[in-house]
Amino acid sequence: MDINLEIFSPVHQIKNKLFNELDLKVSIKRDDLIHPIISGNKWRKLKYILLKAQAENKTHLVTFGGAYSNHLLATAAAAAKFGFKATGIVRGEAVNNDTLFLCKLHGMELIFTDRDSYRDKTALFEKHFGNNADAFFIDEGGASANGAQGCSELITELGETYDHIFCACGTGTTAAGIINGINEHQLSAQFNAVPVFKNGEFMKDEIDRFLTAPTDYHLHTGYHFGGYGKTTPELISFIKQFVADTGILIEPVYTGKMLYALFDLAQKNHFKPGDKILAIHSGGIWGLLGMKDKF
Repeated sequence: MDINLEIFSPVHQIKNKLFNELDLKVSIKRDDLIHPIISGNKWRKLKYILLKAQAENKTHLVTFGGAYSNHLLATAAAAAKFGFKATGIVRGEAVNNDTLFLCKLHGMELIFTDRDSYRDKTALFEKHFGNNADAFFIDEGGASANGAQGCSELITELGETYDHIFCACGTGTTAAGIINGINEHQLSAQFNAVPVFKNGEFMKDEIDRFLTAPTDYHLHTGYHFGGYGKTTPELISFIKQFVADTGILIEPVYTGKMLYALFDLAQKNHFKPGDKILAIHSGGIWGLLGMKDKF
């Protein structure tokens, strides 16, 4: 099987009155356009994981996620595309929803497990697949050095340099990869991570464990809107306005929070006139399926 997917991820400028007034050039890298389902950082994180599975002659991908996990869906679609079997171990009681429907449509088998057992993913893998020589363990969200390696390649695609690069943060893998790419190309861009969890200071340790060299970066922890998967009317209002103004679809779990942070920091004069800023659209728009009631 040929694990090769052409990357199409253009950079579009975001036109906005606020940015014009502050003399800021803000652009967004459209990783959401890489693939309709295996989009954004999901494809980037899976790329070298799948190549490793192939090199080890593994044919069965086993991974983990919640009931609305973009990672589960992306893995299911990637498995179907590249000829793997796939199993998703899902946190919580057995449910049916749009995301899991799409996982099953792509051939993924689902195993539901209680939240206590879910905490030890290695033990779960051993319990269900310890005797299966074909099975390949993929951590939740694709968190791994291989995942970071794939994300680092984003930097090689940039046609110009930036003063600031912004990205939402879930496992820290994407952030670490982008920082590694910045360092590898010796760029002066300041990286800005926006954790989507409450008390997101812990994200520094998650990012640092995949860095190839110690690096300073900004961690903006005040934009979680109550925690992972949580929203407020203010965030939803921002997302609706942004989508209506730009035609770029975003969601409340990741990219919506990151872009809100960027706009808010601009309003608070965090940037210098003339700064060039790049926001990373990390895909994940299928997460909207689990949050329709918020709109």
